[in-house]
Amino acid sequence: MELINALGLDPKILIAQLVNFAIFLFILYRFAYKPILKFLDERKEKIEAGIRNAEKSEQRIKEIAEKEKEVLVKAKKEALEIINDAKEKAEKKGKDMIEKAKVDIGEVINQEKSKIQVEKAETLKAIKKEVSSLVILALEKLLAEKIDSEKDQKLIEKIIKEKS
Repeated sequence: MELINALGLDPKILIAQLVNFAIFLFILYRFAYKPILKFLDERKEKIEAGIRNAEKSEQRIKEIAEKEKEVLVKAKKEALEIINDAKEKAEKKGKDMIEKAKVDIGEVINQEKSKIQVEKAETLKAIKKEVSSLVILALEKLLAEKIDSEKDQKLIEKIIKEKS
């Protein structure tokens, strides 16, 4: 105590000041420090939540970008498949059309050949009749004596058959 008296301090005032200081610290802790700490903790939690949300958003953006790339790759593959299918179908259709045209042309050629053969046969018949008529006329002129036309016709047909 002498030390306190030597310093010129009054112990009662010192105790009163210590009590006042303790009350001041309690009030400051209760009404200022605690709310400030609470505010700082809340702020810290909000910042951490914001950081977590930002990280989640960044991860989500990466996932979406990867999915987008996958969708684009898949769409390109499907487009190529569609194009290839269309080409194959077009080539097949072209081949089918060519084959059909060949068949149609063959049929037309066969029909025309048949017509030509029919016309040829008719022409040959007409030529034979004409030749027969000419032969009859020629024979009539050569023969002074005429045989009836029925016998002439049979004779001419016999001669033609022998020559053919």
